Formats: sequence, structure tokens, C-alpha cells
Amino acid sequence: MLLFACFPPAVHGQPQQFVVGVETIDYYPIYAGDTGEYRGYARELLDAFASKKGYVFRYEPLPVKRLFQAFLTDQVLDFKFPDNAYWSAEMRQGVQVTYSEPAVEYIDGVMVSPARKGMPAESMKMLGIIAGFTPFEYLDRIKAGAVTLDESTEYAAMLQKAIMGRVDGAYSSVAVANYQLRDVLKQPEALAFDASLPHTRSGYRLSTIKHPAIIAEFNAFLAEEPALVQQLKDKYQAEVGVR
Repeated sequence: MLLFACFPPAVHGQPQQFVVGVETIDYYPIYAGDTGEYRGYARELLDAFASKKGYVFRYEPLPVKRLFQAFLTDQVLDFKFPDNAYWSAEMRQGVQVTYSEPAVEYIDGVMVSPARKGMPAESMKMLGIIAGFTPFEYLDRIKAGAVTLDESTEYAAMLQKAIMGRVDGAYSSVAVANYQLRDVLKQPEALAFDASLPHTRSGYRLSTIKHPAIIAEFNAFLAEEPALVQQLKDKYQAEVGVR
């Protein structure tokens, strides 16, 4: 059973504290919680918001599937980041979740070797993914048995499989894959995003069940601080390959 600190309401002179559920995976530069210390663009953005409002955010890294359980079913978290109404949609039925405006935009698509770039979607037989993630654009082909998923718990390991040809492509955030290829694997040109294959363009959002008023405050913060938000995006290269 998961145990979470239950913070009391703020008293005079003390900041109000909240628990933000985050993912344990290394999704740097957007976020990373694999070491137990949450870091990256999302951490600095959320901390900047909390500091401005006089809040304290404590980050609770959990595996992706357990994070959905803790947030949507057990409801022991104040907030979740990142979130999207389409993720684990069946678990959201009957649950009133409030979502922020996008904190950062992303493209999820398939990273392929240069030799495979431009090949038709029908050639994608084995698709690498991070455990707990869903490649929505390929669900029909997965259900039909035309595509098999190969799960990895680490981003670099998933990309290595695509580089070595063990999978036909790696389903990935483009910005995260570019960072991993460039700074972690030191093979920046080993894989490339194939825009001709099915992909999703959307945004990562902060969500809550308990505190919709604070989501409204966060939206106002994003609107009032565009220079700061862009500065952080540039610092972390959080939208490289997206814009």
C-alpha cells in the first residue's frame, strides 16, 4: 500500500503544501524522476509557479501505472504531471479531473533509422515503447495483430533497440529522443523522427481532482509569465523538434 504525507491546511506564516505525482522514468529534458529527485523543465516551471503563489510542492515519483492508480483511483495525490484527458481514459470515467493549459507542447511519434525513414506504416511490425505508454495511432493495428509492442523501462534502452534493428522503430517524444540520442547515447544521427508515420501533437498538462482553483492560478501564471516560460523551454530545449 502506498503511503503519502497528508499535509494540514496552511496556518498563518506557513506555506500551503501539496503532493504532485510524477513519473519515475527518465524523460529528460522535460522531466525525470528515475533517481528519486525530480528534475528538468517541469520541475523548474512548477517550482517557479509555487514560489510565486507561496506554495510548496513535494514531488512523488511513481511508476506510470501506479501513478494513474494513485491519482485516479486512490485519489491520494493533489496534482499529477504530466497529464492528458486521453491517457487511461477508462480509469477517468466518473472522475472529475481539471486540466491546465499546456505547460509544454510535444510530438509523440516514431524514431527510425535513416534507412527506414519514409517507409510505409505497414512496414512497422515491431514497435518499441516505454512500459505504461500507449501508442494511440497504432491501436487498431496492434489489436489486429499487425504490430507487436516491445516494452522497455528505460528510454536509452528503447532507443538502442531501434538503433540495433531489434525493433522497427521507437515510439517516443521527439524532444526527449533528441536529447537522449545527443547527450546520453552520443549518437545524434542514429535515429530520426519520421513525420510521414502516424504521430500525435499535443501538450503536457498539470491536472487535479482536488484543487481546480489552483489550476486556474497556474493557467494565469502561464499567461502572465510568457518570457519566463520561454526562457525555461530554451534552457532545457524542451520543444526541440516540436516547433
